[in-house]
Amino acid sequence: MASVSSASRLVAAAARARLRPLGLRQRGRSRLWLDDHGWWLGLVEFPSPRWSEGGGLRVGAMWLWQDLDHFAFNVSERLRGTADYRDDEQFAPVAEDLALLARGRMEEFRRRFPDPGSAAEFMAAQPVRRGHLREPWNAGVAAALVGDTAVARERFAAVLEEDPIAPWMHGVQRTAREVLGMVRDSGAVRSWVVDRVASCRQRLSLVSSRPFEDVFDGQPGRHRSEDQRS
Repeated sequence: MASVSSASRLVAAAARARLRPLGLRQRGRSRLWLDDHGWWLGLVEFPSPRWSEGGGLRVGAMWLWQDLDHFAFNVSERLRGTADYRDDEQFAPVAEDLALLARGRMEEFRRRFPDPGSAAEFMAAQPVRRGHLREPWNAGVAAALVGDTAVARERFAAVLEEDPIAPWMHGVQRTAREVLGMVRDSGAVRSWVVDRVASCRQRLSLVSSRPFEDVFDGQPGRHRSEDQRS
């Protein structure tokens, strides 16, 4: 078993003291901590410098309906650049500050995304950026889930306008067409999302005793559809 660096030991200790009481769990022995909400994950990462010991802070959110086999920062905030480790006395307060900042930001993320409707509103307010295919795709899925067919169609149209220069992009566009085909059927969209989230949780080996499916009930109707707007 590889030895743990002094910086990693101090970061882990600070994170256990500040993040574990909030319900976050460390991913193995890595510097990644997870805030599991069933349908989305809060992510806290303490990246180390490339050529030395130390630590920084990146936080974010991942939407699990993507059905990925790896973690992805769909919402990403790099809060601190990496600080070098010199000795325990110097780095211990650095690790403590990082853990406290991470805790505060995770509490803010929890307030920001209490349900799919809040996530849909957040994503709908973001500009469409060419070359960032998953951003409008996620916004389209969220909008379809909460019954906002106008935004769903708009964001999926942006997905389909992109040139699929990589194999994974074909898959993203295929699923965009799939959801577009059921966008007026809230039950079908809900079932599709539930199946994708369950598959993603299995692929990421996420274990929780709390069911996540009920959070999707009653979402349609929070937003107006394109017919109601016309």
